[in-house]
Amino acid sequence: MVKLSVIVPFYNVQTYAPDTLRSLRANAREDFEFILVDDCSTDGTADVLRRAEDEIPGVVVRRHKQNGGLATARNTGLDAARGEYLAFLDGDDWLAPGYFAEVLARTEALGCDFVRTDHVQVEGRNRSVHRVPHGRRGEVMDPRDAILPAERSTSVDYPYAWAGLYHRRLLDRGLLHFTDGLRTAEDRPWIWRLHREADSFAVLGILGIFYRRGVASSLTQIGDVRQLDFIRSFDQVVRETSEDRDAQVLLPKAVRTYCAIISHHMSSIERFEPAVARTLKSMSAAALRRMPQQVLDEALDSMDVQRATLLRRLRRRPAAAGAKEVSAA
Repeated sequence: MVKLSVIVPFYNVQTYAPDTLRSLRANAREDFEFILVDDCSTDGTADVLRRAEDEIPGVVVRRHKQNGGLATARNTGLDAARGEYLAFLDGDDWLAPGYFAEVLARTEALGCDFVRTDHVQVEGRNRSVHRVPHGRRGEVMDPRDAILPAERSTSVDYPYAWAGLYHRRLLDRGLLHFTDGLRTAEDRPWIWRLHREADSFAVLGILGIFYRRGVASSLTQIGDVRQLDFIRSFDQVVRETSEDRDAQVLLPKAVRTYCAIISHHMSSIERFEPAVARTLKSMSAAALRRMPQQVLDEALDSMDVQRATLLRRLRRRPAAAGAKEVSAA
């Protein structure tokens, strides 16, 4: 029996993949499998993964014939996974030795649907610890109770799929797949759905995942049209939350978070290509008008003056005719 399946997408990370694979070797166990998904890399990543099949116990490689993005690559791994538990890792990050064995043992002892863990962010030579924004550790709770309050960072604002472990029953219930084709912010609808629909979760104060930031090929560093998928992602969050039995209570959190993300992108709009920047403005204006307007007004009233003014001005901006087409690109 496979106890744990670890799903690792790779796309053009030839420089970093060897570190990732060495850390998987240091986590290998006879009942673990590592599903490596090559999302149609065009550099030497495929060769690195071919060698890993021979050198690392439990490695299974899946290859895409065309690039589908992180969400689609993770779904490929989920479809192939045989484990009782599932975990994720990105192809340019790495793990401390024995990390998965420790998280698995503590998760099994708790008996909950999923756990969330802290991580170490790496930027060049700098290291910083990032904690799950949830104060109670090692205690099984209802995930819905960790969504609010709206005005403070909570567990749904810590969306990283790789910062946790998930029981297979969540996969069987249809809660672990990602929205196919999302190229950024793919974790946002996913983490909201988990917290709304799973039965139990816990936070573990374990450090062992090293998250590499500032990678030149990362979408967070590239100001092209793929970044605009955050709008499709948060549209899904708001739409699904509005259908929830506690929509009246939860929608202010979803709308306020969406507003904060729009404001974040607008404040760094100079990093986008000019045509994409124009589309960002138009699509964001249209998104603001799609939100429940009374909830939006209350969210804007609760934000600082600078962000609220920017968003109110943006809401009055007419949407460009081409915004819809670019959104679907």
